[in-house]
Amino acid sequence: MTDTAPMNIGQRIDRSYGELSPQEQRAADFILDHLSDLAVYSGTELAQRSGVSKATVSRLFRRLGFENAQEVREHARSLRSSGAPVGGATPGASADLSAHLVREVENLRRCLDALGPERLEQVTGLLVRSRTVSVVGLRNGYALALHLREQLTQGRDGVLLVPQPGQTIAEEFAERDARDVAVVFGFRRRPEGFGRMLAGIAGRGVHVVLIGDVSARRYAEFADVWVECPIDSVSPLDSYASAMSLINVLAANALAARTRETRTRIAAITSLYDTLGELESSP
Repeated sequence: MTDTAPMNIGQRIDRSYGELSPQEQRAADFILDHLSDLAVYSGTELAQRSGVSKATVSRLFRRLGFENAQEVREHARSLRSSGAPVGGATPGASADLSAHLVREVENLRRCLDALGPERLEQVTGLLVRSRTVSVVGLRNGYALALHLREQLTQGRDGVLLVPQPGQTIAEEFAERDARDVAVVFGFRRRPEGFGRMLAGIAGRGVHVVLIGDVSARRYAEFADVWVECPIDSVSPLDSYASAMSLINVLAANALAARTRETRTRIAAITSLYDTLGELESSP
């Protein structure tokens, strides 16, 4: 199938760069270096900052297929809201660690507020009492799913990372039912068919814990528990710091709910570490 998705402004510049005048190239260079700020610049500001005339900026926009600066700003906002990394931060912006810290703390606060004691208890019960725990993480969610799986296996067996390489969701869930739970990470830029996958899993009676950013809220109807986890960032890239912190909270509570079983399992794992010599000795 031919990919008919429209090109973003960076791709349009790359395609047309050789045909631009020197002044237009100068403006294009500035845009490429400041894509993350493009949503807030007016045509006049772009002209001033790139050192060209406003008429040059207007001609450049038309060459790239935009009517005016307002359409460019809307395009840039749509890219950012979709999770597309829209350019590298300038050295000054990347050095603003205070702004980064403020945003990370706000993300964490909002995430834990969304979780709350009641949802935490619900998720903990499902993680502890279910026959199996299938952790699903596609694309950006894969690393998160892997980490949650590794943490949960410290205290119980039957924790699976799915789908396994070469397998499908259907193969993984064919024998799952209401005795099982699936923890699904659904952060933006999800693969096509994500909603059908969730509906299919829930349709088998499997309990679903859905974790994602605000864009995944549309799929909350398929989940027993929905936890919104902000990933906003001052940089062009999404931040998953709050998601990793959430994983810590969920796994820690699940382990604490099975104190005796967890201690027994960890002791067995530690003994096998020693037998196999898999971990370096403490200094």
